[in-house]
Amino acid sequence: MDSKKRSPAEAEGSKERGLAHVWQAGSCSVAPEILPGWGGKTVLQAALGVKHGVLLTEDGEVYSFGTLPWRSEPADICPSSPILENALVGQFVVTVASGSFHNGAVTESGVVYMWGENSAGQCAVANQQYVPEPNPVSISDSETSSLLAVRILQLACGEEHTLALSISREIWAWGTGCQLGLITTTFPVTKPQKVEHLAGRVVLQVACGAFHSLALVQCLPSQDLKPVPERCNQCSQLLITMTDKEDHVIISDSHCCPLGVTLSESQAENQASAAISPSTETLDNQGEVFENTHVENELPVATDVNVGNVQATSGDAISSQQDRETTEISSARNTPSYPDTQAVNEYMQTLSDCSVRENSENGEKPMPSQPLVEEAVPNLHSPPTTSTSALNSLVVSCASAVGVRVAATYEAGALSLKKVMNFYSTAPCEPGAQAGSGSVAPEGLKDSREEQVKQESMQGKKSSSLVDIREEESEGGSRRLSLPGLLSQVSPRLLRKAARVKTRTVVLTPTYSGEADALLPSLRTEVWTWGKGKEGQLGHGDVLPRLQPLCVKCLDGKEVIYLEAGGYHSLALTAKSQVYSWGSNTFGQLGHSDFPTTVPRLAKVNSENGVWSVAAGQDYSLFLVDTEDFQPGLYYSGRQDPTEGDNLPENHSGSKTPVLLSCSKLGYISRVTAGKDCYLALVDKNVMGYIASLHELATTERRFYSKLSDIKSHILRPLLSLDNLGTASTVQLLQEVASRFSKLCYLIGQHGAALSSFLHGIKEARSLVILKHASLFLDSYTEQVSSPGSGSISAGLFCQGEQLLNQKRLD
Repeated sequence: MDSKKRSPAEAEGSKERGLAHVWQAGSCSVAPEILPGWGGKTVLQAALGVKHGVLLTEDGEVYSFGTLPWRSEPADICPSSPILENALVGQFVVTVASGSFHNGAVTESGVVYMWGENSAGQCAVANQQYVPEPNPVSISDSETSSLLAVRILQLACGEEHTLALSISREIWAWGTGCQLGLITTTFPVTKPQKVEHLAGRVVLQVACGAFHSLALVQCLPSQDLKPVPERCNQCSQLLITMTDKEDHVIISDSHCCPLGVTLSESQAENQASAAISPSTETLDNQGEVFENTHVENELPVATDVNVGNVQATSGDAISSQQDRETTEISSARNTPSYPDTQAVNEYMQTLSDCSVRENSENGEKPMPSQPLVEEAVPNLHSPPTTSTSALNSLVVSCASAVGVRVAATYEAGALSLKKVMNFYSTAPCEPGAQAGSGSVAPEGLKDSREEQVKQESMQGKKSSSLVDIREEESEGGSRRLSLPGLLSQVSPRLLRKAARVKTRTVVLTPTYSGEADALLPSLRTEVWTWGKGKEGQLGHGDVLPRLQPLCVKCLDGKEVIYLEAGGYHSLALTAKSQVYSWGSNTFGQLGHSDFPTTVPRLAKVNSENGVWSVAAGQDYSLFLVDTEDFQPGLYYSGRQDPTEGDNLPENHSGSKTPVLLSCSKLGYISRVTAGKDCYLALVDKNVMGYIASLHELATTERRFYSKLSDIKSHILRPLLSLDNLGTASTVQLLQEVASRFSKLCYLIGQHGAALSSFLHGIKEARSLVILKHASLFLDSYTEQVSSPGSGSISAGLFCQGEQLLNQKRLD
């Protein structure tokens, strides 16, 4: 490689690049220091563990420093200066990684070397406590050829596990714990195994926290999207659920398979008291119990109908559900009613009479009051039968009048009413109740039923996003216990939206272009997480663990380009220079104080400048931001240890808002990495203005993309959604302008992300994509400039669109 051989002049200039500066975590006022004992070689990458670290130089050598208990020589356990890993000499390492107490390296030929602590098999060696020297790891794919070794691009290390990203963009894992993403209960895993759940997907990056894992995955092209099955292949739950929210319906596809949920002891006890007997399986080394039963078996028979979610089904699935509901309801009719049922009936009648009076006052024809029924709701697409109630007829008529979505609200209302009726009526002897308890007072029965329904509702909603569940619970106090309003009470805006005919669709995200996507980072990405989630570090809105990778739905469309995992929190950097954070926020390491922290939230780092690089430590985070003079600024957010002379807030445990560190005199920071007790920055001196020019180019491109994205989201999207845009030729012209503008915008975003990665590397000008493949950019700019609407026509359309948008806001 060219980087191996350097002229004396280049070697002299390299001394001004890749300088390693170290801070102690928790001390924001202390100035950084040069890494003790370092000889001055250019450092391309650094990785930190709990009490140690590794350095990768530009000539492919690896050095270790800190406390190294796995070393065989006593003098090497606590070296005064970084020591060379002799086992890697001559291999030319291209990337390194560190876990809490172990390390990994990847050579240019794609071979993985591991060393350090191996108590959990994280170094892929069996029956060995420590691996003192870098040891090659054999990775082979039995599906293709067991004789051919799998080449690796990137490594990520946690506390007890290791992930490797292959050249075919597949993930291989070894170690211990559910954070491996493997379908196994035998730990440790010392032979690398493929994470089958993401097989066939293009994985762009992997990251490891202490006990959780993250993967950045490229979205599938629309033509490669497979039809989504109706039910989960493992637990048979519905993959898509619908929840009524008064005058609208929430559709959720955040299915959580019970196979990936670990039951706590308290949950197991509650389920045992409710006469639930799931089959369980104990892990050999973890002592954790994983749930392997269907959700249908978890709920008592009397409350099998999950009213909180209106589950959309078709065909035989709906018929079987109707039969089950009808059987349960008919059996419920034979149960005695308590006095509270009469109160509910009177309350329903009062609301119905009030609605009729309001309609009469407005000059509208009153709708006939509907009797309270407990019949099963039929399929919306089937004709009403003789047993169908008047309410169900109204549902069917609404479906034809205002669309299925509004009608689904009425269907949800019927089921909600049934939930209320079941809430105040119960069988003489509930499953799990004591036989000799005798009669129970109505108030005591109400409290016990309320608690039981709450627990059963939460168990039944495991397949839904817990974010939606919490939103539903927060509105539970104000939710009406009656049916949703009659047709005349439905929001007029909702009716107009349902009746509007969609005549045009313009995709502002350009289709896949082979050359650009092969040369530049993709912005069409998804974030997948798995492992332990007790601090919410998985980002799924709950604290449940996952055995298999699960997509973080709320990050879809956010254009995430880089992931970082701390001890118990996670960071996602986007192409728009924004950072989403979630997980533990005990010390303010998320960069915000928003709750809940179990879902990604925007970090409030700097309102004026964007973030272009991040690092996550044990209980803190680092953010590299753009500044006006193009010299990166470094923000610290997280644990702060009070020392003499520090001006800390009242809460000394951490900084709830990011703090700007004083490091402008160091030079141009190109990369940051974080461990437990210290963090490290790689700094370049501005030799002949070259480094400053690179940072100026990257900063300008990132800011340009942010401006173009704002135009696309604030002007183009609302403009294209208007009805009165003019003649057909005008609409067609605007669509063409928007399509070309979106394509150019996406290319600039890709280039901005590529420049950020470029600043992390060797920073050789001849490797810049814009120079090596100039035609790719020139063609896109030429196409935009030469488009029919590029001049005054385009400006006129945008002015007209802005006027229409302003008029729409006034209306």
